[in-house]
Amino acid sequence: MTTAFVLSGEANLGAFQVGMLRALVERGVTPDLLIGASVGAFNAGFLAGRGVDASAVEELADVWRPLSAWKLFPPNPFRIVGALTGHQPALVGDHGLRSLLDRHLSFTDVADTRIPLRVVATDLLSGNEVGISAGPATEAILASSAIPGLLPPVDWNGRKLVDGGIADNTPISDAVDAGVDRIYVLPCGYQCGDVEPPSTVAATLLHTMTLLIHKRLIRDVREYDAAAELVVLPPPCPVTVGALDFGQADLLMTQAYDAASMFLDTDGGLRTHPADHIEMSAG
Repeated sequence: MTTAFVLSGEANLGAFQVGMLRALVERGVTPDLLIGASVGAFNAGFLAGRGVDASAVEELADVWRPLSAWKLFPPNPFRIVGALTGHQPALVGDHGLRSLLDRHLSFTDVADTRIPLRVVATDLLSGNEVGISAGPATEAILASSAIPGLLPPVDWNGRKLVDGGIADNTPISDAVDAGVDRIYVLPCGYQCGDVEPPSTVAATLLHTMTLLIHKRLIRDVREYDAAAELVVLPPPCPVTVGALDFGQADLLMTQAYDAASMFLDTDGGLRTHPADHIEMSAG
């Protein structure tokens, strides 16, 4: 039986995936293929070069702990003014994220990994999904993570690429097309449960985007659950951590580990209707 891990995007909530990965490796579940979009591309890329075992997952946890929005997206007043006046393509540069990738990726080409890796980005002009399985690794993951407006697009073979989450934040279809037998889906969820509605423009826009992304995930799981065995790990709920708060990584990892462990301990996570437990909260 062949197995794929599909890792979704969602900025700081990518820390959830570390906890989910802990639960999976504890139970001896490892992938033959890793597929990631946005922050999921970084997590998948980190592991693709090292292998998926307890040691590599703890290394990834150590990468997440010191992260901050200021390190990843360092503000520059001149660049912000340039972006607002149409002279820059984004509010911040990609040097913070590029530095992170240069430090922690253990391969230079997406094709040269211990576990096959597919990174998903979006063509800025057409909106089409662009799957990357070969080419410069740092540029590929930068492209998959390039949130439009915040980070600049990445030039890739004559195309401008941006965040893979726009075309497909949880690219289950890529795993189905690869012909794998079982797909473990590691979603990051959305701000749910007994929390106050967003009150600022930025928070409202981000929350609205995560709602649309999660609805797409539910639809895709229902569409593909007959094409392969889907194990959709439940993202913790409620989620109260802000969209750019990278200082709660340990909390997020622990919450996700507990939720995933409980879920996997029942029939290995297999469910007759794998989308039911990720339905939108009625709260």
